[in-house]
Amino acid sequence: MRLCVPIPCFFPKMDFADALRRVKALGFDAAEGYDWRGFDFAAVRRALDETGMELLSLCTTEFRMTDPSFRGAWLNGLRESCAAARTLGVRRLITQVGPDTGAPRAGQHESIVQALKAARPILEDSGVTLMIEPLNTLVNHPGYYLWSSVEGFDILLEVGHPLVKMVYDIYHQQVMEGNIIPNVVNHLDLIAHLHAAGHPGRHELQFGENDYHFIFHAIDQAGYTGACGLEYNPTLPAEESLKIARALYAQA
Repeated sequence: MRLCVPIPCFFPKMDFADALRRVKALGFDAAEGYDWRGFDFAAVRRALDETGMELLSLCTTEFRMTDPSFRGAWLNGLRESCAAARTLGVRRLITQVGPDTGAPRAGQHESIVQALKAARPILEDSGVTLMIEPLNTLVNHPGYYLWSSVEGFDILLEVGHPLVKMVYDIYHQQVMEGNIIPNVVNHLDLIAHLHAAGHPGRHELQFGENDYHFIFHAIDQAGYTGACGLEYNPTLPAEESLKIARALYAQA
């Protein structure tokens, strides 16, 4: 399993291209971004080429999939995001599904499925994989619709497309469901990426109730060959925190 660094978590005020170089100097070969709209694309492309870093994921610009009336805006945002991803050699986009609108959940579930089905031609044209993300509603994202990875897997099975997957965030699912290892290893065909943080607090992986050595080892043994983003709020200085994470978990 590769560890990768979400730049906004550790270097939010640094120029993105410079942050890529800093992450490379710390011994990592992969990073993530969120909102790409403020990027200097030429500078980011140069930094990727110079360092050999891989930018593993970005986010879409629109997140509201639970309400059919926003579908056109979401699809337009997806087209723009796929074009941006291709410019930078990014092969995955993260999208959130949006708030619980208060409508019956069955209807919101179906709206998400239909939005993802409508996205399939865009994804096929770009070759980009789109990843939906369940989030916790108890601590960080009250009012969000998709809190359950189990429902997320059901949505993916209904969409039934190899370019529509999940980013499984271990922290969020520890808050909401637990049962981390079985839920991951039994759905590796539907998971394209992982995120991790210590719980409670969403800080360093070694601070919390999860034994990430055991979790990562089990996922590796199950055949996962992707990456895990260190998506946490560091309590230590950013570079120190990342050095410790790499030392503790890079060979987990």
